Amino acid sequence: MRIPFTKMQGAGNDFVVLDETRTHYGLTPAQYRFLADRHFGVGADQILTVRPATSPDMDFSYVIHNADGGQVEHCGNGARCFMAFVRRQGLTAKDVVTVQTMNRVLQLQRQPDGRVTVDMEAPDFALAHLPFDATGLQADPSGSWEKWPLALDNQGQNTIVKVALVSMGNPHAVMLVDDVDTAPVLTLGPLVQQQGAFPRGVNVGFMQVLDRNHIRLRVYERGAGETLACGTGACAAAVAGIRLGLLDATVDVATHGGTLTISWQGGSEPVLLTGPATVVFDGEIELPN
Repeated sequence: MRIPFTKMQGAGNDFVVLDETRTHYGLTPAQYRFLADRHFGVGADQILTVRPATSPDMDFSYVIHNADGGQVEHCGNGARCFMAFVRRQGLTAKDVVTVQTMNRVLQLQRQPDGRVTVDMEAPDFALAHLPFDATGLQADPSGSWEKWPLALDNQGQNTIVKVALVSMGNPHAVMLVDDVDTAPVLTLGPLVQQQGAFPRGVNVGFMQVLDRNHIRLRVYERGAGETLACGTGACAAAVAGIRLGLLDATVDVATHGGTLTISWQGGSEPVLLTGPATVVFDGEIELPN
């Protein structure tokens, strides 16, 4: 099967975007893995699929697959690329569109400077919704919130890390580090993901606070490993920093792939994510059966 695609990136988080508004390809997990493969396929952190709306009050539905072929709930950088794609392809002329993901409704707004703002909805702090199994664990108070200590078997050594937990439609564990450049992201990231307290895995953020409006961030994502940027991870880190009393309501998040701006007024207010969305190239590819 030969299909057209568009390669896009948002702050270095890269995607293969597919238009299924007219034709449903019915791809298998192996075919999604092939598309994401950087040697044999196109190469991407995730595959984004545009599909028709499932209800009259939506403009589109939106499906996300990780590089490992598994479907996931949410991607902030991908949502911005989604908006830029549907505008570029002539699928809509609107500056604001509403889309249905696996478990959320997103509102995407194109800004005059070409950046896109995503209404990520309110953060969710219910442990059952991540999900997170707190059996046998005790949270440590931190500011007006809490961190959870996790025991990790790090090459035979018992390592304790403390993480703040939040769902942005997908699960995140955020830890504070002194310097993201020297943080053991590639070691501790998979160890936290494999921790038995996260039955569906977790995205692991490593956050360095520079001042009350600026942080640096690296994220080890489920099904993708470390990426150049993670939109939901940037939201989760900013929300965690705000709740821990370390950050103000608007935060610039510097990732290896670029800077994202996050705003959250607290409580049940939505998290707003603003950043770039760039087309890299268009193409066609023959998929193996």
